[in-house]
Amino acid sequence: MSRARSHLRAALFLAAASARGITTQVAARRGLSAWPVPQEPSMEYQGSTCAFTECILRSYGLKTGFFSSPHLVQVRERIRINGQPISPELFTKYFWRLYHRLEETKDGSCVSMPPYFRFLTLMAFHVFLQEKVDLAVVEVGIGGAYDCTNIIRKPVVCGVSSLGIDHTSLLGDTVEKIAWQKGGIFKQGVPAFTVLQPEGPLAVLRDRAQQISCPLYLCPMLEALEEGGPPLTLGLEGEHQRSNAALALQLAHCWLQRQDRHGAGEPKASRPGLLWQLPLAPVFQPTSHMRLGLRNTEWPGRTQVLRRGPLTWYLDGAHTASSAQACVRWFRQALQGRERPSGGPEVRVLLFNATGDRDPAALLKLLQPCQFDYAVFCPNLTEVSSTGNADQQNFTVTLDQVLLRCLEHQQHWNHLDEEQASPDLWSAPSPEPGGSASLLLAPHPPHTCSASSLVFSCISHALQWISQGRDPIFQPPSPPKGLLTHPVAHSGASILREAAAIHVLVTGSLHLVGGVLKLLEPALSQ
Repeated sequence: MSRARSHLRAALFLAAASARGITTQVAARRGLSAWPVPQEPSMEYQGSTCAFTECILRSYGLKTGFFSSPHLVQVRERIRINGQPISPELFTKYFWRLYHRLEETKDGSCVSMPPYFRFLTLMAFHVFLQEKVDLAVVEVGIGGAYDCTNIIRKPVVCGVSSLGIDHTSLLGDTVEKIAWQKGGIFKQGVPAFTVLQPEGPLAVLRDRAQQISCPLYLCPMLEALEEGGPPLTLGLEGEHQRSNAALALQLAHCWLQRQDRHGAGEPKASRPGLLWQLPLAPVFQPTSHMRLGLRNTEWPGRTQVLRRGPLTWYLDGAHTASSAQACVRWFRQALQGRERPSGGPEVRVLLFNATGDRDPAALLKLLQPCQFDYAVFCPNLTEVSSTGNADQQNFTVTLDQVLLRCLEHQQHWNHLDEEQASPDLWSAPSPEPGGSASLLLAPHPPHTCSASSLVFSCISHALQWISQGRDPIFQPPSPPKGLLTHPVAHSGASILREAAAIHVLVTGSLHLVGGVLKLLEPALSQ
């Protein structure tokens, strides 16, 4: 235990940014399955902040570990060494070593293995210890106060990025209650950093820190660190990533200083003053290593763009109101900066799904200003058959449940479309009563005036209709039978085939984004 504890003290502990459900505290051996576990955690800004931080510190030549959740394509993505998912061989080796060790040490109070997320958390710590990393960036799974990653007693530094509303049934229905959960990662004497928050939740974080004598600092805006030098280039797109980068710089700077590492960044003139009784974090000149780390940061599925011939895929796993707003700003800015094609129309397509206790109507309403020509809904299933998709299976819901939810999304969209009273670009005939195709689960409700939304039974079928064979990499063997029997699918297909440019925003769920990436980037499955 003493060796493990000494290594874990070197861990860099980062709080979740968006609101998430609560798991339980990890106990010292096997008492890990005594509490119920909610749905799989989801990732927002904290994942990007962790990715920035890890890449910055790796640029100093340090050997880094990185634990994050959820994965997009393969479970190995959750446990990374030097920015790369561990190999299948290492994953298999450490999985069975931990499994057998837990089997050997269980007692009468334990009847099963730790649940999925807790097992992977234990496995991540085991991997980092065995692989002798210099530091570990650990993204909190759900909440903070009761998360199983919170087993680290003395991290080097903690961080809380921008808060949002999510998993309200578990974390609370106000951002103040959620902030209380996030502040649960604060530790006595361990410096912590956060970004500018609304006054209410910021006061909660401040009070939580004061109660346990945790020094909490407010990160200056990124512009303050850029003064006197060239602008910082970020590897992740979107204005909201500047806040994440500002927090990541403070976390990396603090870690380097506390480890007595040279090249932590030259201090600038101090800025006096407190904001809501929180001291400002130091303003320093980012080093060349920090600049390189920010520029080289990659984090798939978050403000990611794939350009494929006439198709441009915009991938962002936003699933809360705040992240959806940031996604819309990023998408619209990207469209404004594009080169306009000649010789044909441009088409905008939304591919959407939402899971858990999120409010799909609220998210879809936020997405409406993007002026989509088509809205496409499908479950987070890569194929209709689950064969070969073990890393993306969800055993907590049935196929019927996820399909019905997609139909609800379509109804929400059609209702919003009616409220907007915006005419479609193309007038497709109303579907025949009872008419359906193998891919289209239901026609539009008879009362709706919109004919621009479709529901497909899996991601593959949705991508086949959207791409119409024009994506040079995504080339399924043959279109499914009945793909165009629905009038909207038929009329839209001809438009998509003739369009000079097709802009597709994939959002609402990181698992949806992961399923899309699995098909668009086959190398990720290798």
